[in-house]
Order: sequence, then structure tokens, then C-alpha cells
Amino acid sequence: MLAVAAHPVEGHVNQGFEPVREAFAENMARRGELGGACCVFRHGEKVVDLWGGIRDKATGAPWERDTMVLIYSATKGLAAMTLAIAHSRGWLDYDERVATYWPEFAQQGKERITVRQLLAHQAGLFAFDEPVDRALVADLDRLAVVLARQKPKWEPGTHQAYHAISLGFYEGELLRRIDPRHRSLGRFFQEEIAAPLGEDVYIGLPENIPNSRLATLTPPGPLEMLVGFRPIRLLVEGINRRSNLYRALVVNPGFAIAHDEQRVYARNLEMPSGGAVGTARGIAHAYGAFAVGNGALGLTRETRDLLAAPAIPPTRGFFDECLKGAVQFSLGFMKPSPTWWFGNASSFGSPGSGGSLGFADPEAGIGYAYVTSQMGATFTGDPRDVALRNALYSALRASSLNFSMR
Repeated sequence: MLAVAAHPVEGHVNQGFEPVREAFAENMARRGELGGACCVFRHGEKVVDLWGGIRDKATGAPWERDTMVLIYSATKGLAAMTLAIAHSRGWLDYDERVATYWPEFAQQGKERITVRQLLAHQAGLFAFDEPVDRALVADLDRLAVVLARQKPKWEPGTHQAYHAISLGFYEGELLRRIDPRHRSLGRFFQEEIAAPLGEDVYIGLPENIPNSRLATLTPPGPLEMLVGFRPIRLLVEGINRRSNLYRALVVNPGFAIAHDEQRVYARNLEMPSGGAVGTARGIAHAYGAFAVGNGALGLTRETRDLLAAPAIPPTRGFFDECLKGAVQFSLGFMKPSPTWWFGNASSFGSPGSGGSLGFADPEAGIGYAYVTSQMGATFTGDPRDVALRNALYSALRASSLNFSMR
């Protein structure tokens, strides 16, 4: 209870959503939360906006209303939003071949890969054979040449393997090819999603953001990793230098390039699969717009229906050759599955290493986000996030019941 007393829960919840505030406070008191934020939009209205705790463990600085934090793979959902907008504008057909838009992509057996297969982690392009460092990532023209030369690990469309870092780079080059202005994915996201919504979320953090607005990430301790990491098979895969997951996530270029010793996070460097920095409010607002439609973003009903549709498996099924379990992906988003459930069947979103999560639930009209400065060790739903979501959906069910009894 000391953490809660020293750093009380800030923000507000609408009437009926008090259980979410209680769960947020319990996270800090009982579930090891250091600092974080949770936000929910329902039918376009912000009904939960909470923050609290510590944003920097070394200094004890508090989490404030506009504190931003790195969300790792929760970035993937934001990147997928840019291609969904491109689809709504008629620039992109998910079932068309990638090479139709990007002719140089048709090398090394990639000529028949569809956009849908690529976005569902079914292209066999989860790791790079050529060196990929920060300088290459910053040079989109050079990066595109390396991407086009990469050979798939296996026949595309047969297996699923989590493209932990590589997917965003492929999405970024595809977007550059179809956008009439040839913008980078980060710039497109900023101009077409974040700015119209008036929110602070960046895929490519600008120089002018002060360190004081950024939360630093505290990794889980060794004991928590050994005792609490779930599923344990991922810990084994993550430290095995020969595993698919290690190649996809840890090396060449590895997730560490999103960090900067002096500036907290790398500046003006786009990592569309794992480098977004933002507020829970901004992430939830974006997902809320995708859940119910938003005129400012220009999303069509056709696009939103495709995002809500069930995932389509590769020929060998949803077993993921990196994650070593059955996970479902569609059009750049994760979909709910027995392994990793969130929202309702029509929901779509993306979790991030350490516990962050953002998703849209069209059925309930929900846009949800949770972010934290204390990384957890559970892959299939951090206990803090699960507690918040359970409280949210309990409140929604109670609200529905009360309305039906009037």
C-alpha cells in the first residue's frame, strides 16, 4: 500500500467504470506495478483515463498525465493502422501480391507472396541474412534493397513465424510504394492518425521531446524471470542463439536499437514493429477510432469489417515457428485466440514485451491501452493488464444489465 500512498492514482473514470480504477490501484499495491497508465474509449468517448506510480525508478520521478513510454511490439498494431488507411483510400488490396506494388520484392521466391500473407507473419521473412544495423535502418532506400534480397526461410504461406522486428520494415517500404507522397510509415502515422486525433504517439521519436516526458523501462528481475516467466518455452527460445525467436528478436538488428543511453529512446529512428513511444491515451484513442469509425481518419466500413474478420491460417496451421505455440495474426494485428484472448472475437490489437497492450473491440465499441514502466515476464497476458481488462468488461456487463432492467 506504500506505493499507492506515495503515488496515488491520478486521472478519472466515468460513472460505472470505478472497478477499473480499483484494479489500477491494486496493481501498484499487490501486483508489482512501478508506474503506468490505462485508457479506454467507448463509442468515441473517453471513459477511463488513469495514470500513476513512478516513471523512472532511478530518480523516483512520478508518472504524469502526458508521460510517454516505449511499447515494443504493441507498435505493430499502430503500424498496421497505416496500411488499413491505405486500404480505405483504395491504394492497397490485401489479397494482391506485394510485388505488384514493389516490383523489386519479387526475388528469391517471394514473387507470389500476398500482402495478407506478409502481414500475417506467413512469408518466412522473420530474420535477416545480411547485416542490419542502426545506420541501415535510418536509410530507407538502402534498407529496401536488403529487404528485397532476403530469401524466405521456407515456402511462403506454409508456416507462420513471428516477424518480431522485420515485419515493420517490410510494411514501411510497402507503404512508401503505395502512398502518393511516398512518406515513411512513421511520418504517415503522425500526419494521418496521431495528429488528426490530437494525440502523442510516435513511430520515430522527434528530437524535441524532452527526456522528462519519457518513462524508462525497468526489466523484470532474475527471480521473476525464472519463476514467473510464462510460457517457459519462450524463455528457452529467447536465450537459444540458434532458435528462430532469437534470430527474429534479439540480433540483427535486435530490439535494443530502440534505446539510447543519453536520450532514453532513439530519436528520428523508425522501428515500425517495436519502436513506438506514446501515451496510453493516444493508443486507446487510435484503437477507439478503428473500433467504431472516425471521419477524421477516413476509414471505410469495408476496411473495418476486414480487420474484425477471423484470421486465415497458413497451410500448416497457426502454430508459430518462433513463439512455439498457436497464435493468430491478421492484416498486421494479433487476433484473440485460446492462447491469447482479449476483448471479443472481432477484436484486433497487439501486445508488447513487458506487458503493454492496445486493441480495438468493435463489438463493444472499445479502444483500450495499457502501458507500464515495469516490464513483466508473462507473454500471454500480463497479470496487471488482465486485471484491468477483467474489471473493464465486468463494468461493461454490469452497465448492459442495468440498462436492460430500466
